[in-house]
Amino acid sequence: MADDRARKILTVADPEAMARMAAERLIARIAANDDRIAICLTGGSSPKALYQLLATAEYRSKIPWDRIDWFIGDERLVPRKDPLHNMGMARQAFLDRCAPAANVHPIATDTADLKDPDVSAALYENGLMAFYGAEQLDPARPLFDLVLMGIGPDGHTASLFPGFPAVEETQRWVVGVPKANVEPFVPRVSLTLSALASCREMLFQAAGSGKRAILTRLLAGENLPANRARSIGETVWLVDQAALPEEFRG
Repeated sequence: MADDRARKILTVADPEAMARMAAERLIARIAANDDRIAICLTGGSSPKALYQLLATAEYRSKIPWDRIDWFIGDERLVPRKDPLHNMGMARQAFLDRCAPAANVHPIATDTADLKDPDVSAALYENGLMAFYGAEQLDPARPLFDLVLMGIGPDGHTASLFPGFPAVEETQRWVVGVPKANVEPFVPRVSLTLSALASCREMLFQAAGSGKRAILTRLLAGENLPANRARSIGETVWLVDQAALPEEFRG
C-alpha cells in the first residue's frame, strides 16, 4: 500500500481479489450513509467481475437496493442493447436482477438525437441536478457516495481523453464528446472531472499486464485525465500484481 498526495494505492493479488475488495468498499460506503445513496458506475472490462459479484447471494443480501440510485460516469452513443453500451453491461451483470428500475439512471442513447452527444449530455445533466436538488455542487454535500473509475491505455478516464476540451470543463457536470481517442470510435457522453470529484470516495480499478505501461506513466506524474481525477473525499486505486509497475513491486 502507498499514498500519493491524497491518493491511496492498494495492491491485490489478482482480478478476483480486486472485485472482492471493491465490493467490500462499496458496502462500507453504503453502511456509512443511512439516507439515500448515489453510486456512479463505470463501463469497460475492469468492473464486470465486481458487478457480477454484487448479484451473488453473498453480497446481494447485504445491499439495501431500495435506497440506492445508480448512475453512470460515461456512455457510448450506441443503442442500449448494444454490447458496447456501458449501462447495458451493468444492467445485464446485476442491476436488472437486483435494483428497482426507477433507481437506475442511464444516459439517453435511444433517441432521435442519438448522434448528438450534446443533447444526451444536457438531458443527463438536468437529471443529475434534479436528483441533487441544486445547480451548483456543494463540497460539503457530495453528489455521489461512491464513483467507480477505470483507466484507458492512453490515460483517459470516463470518456475524458488527453488533450480534449472536455478535460478542461469546470462549469458543466456532463459534456458531449463527439469523437473518442480509442476504440470504439463512437460519440460519447461523460461526466466532467468536477462532477466526478463530488463524491465521498473515488475508486479506480486497474488489472492485468496491459495496464502496467499507463500506470507507470500515471505514477510518474504525467498530466493524464486519470491523474487529474480526484475525489473531494477519498481517492483509492486498486491495482493487481500484474498491472503494478516494476518500480512499485515488492
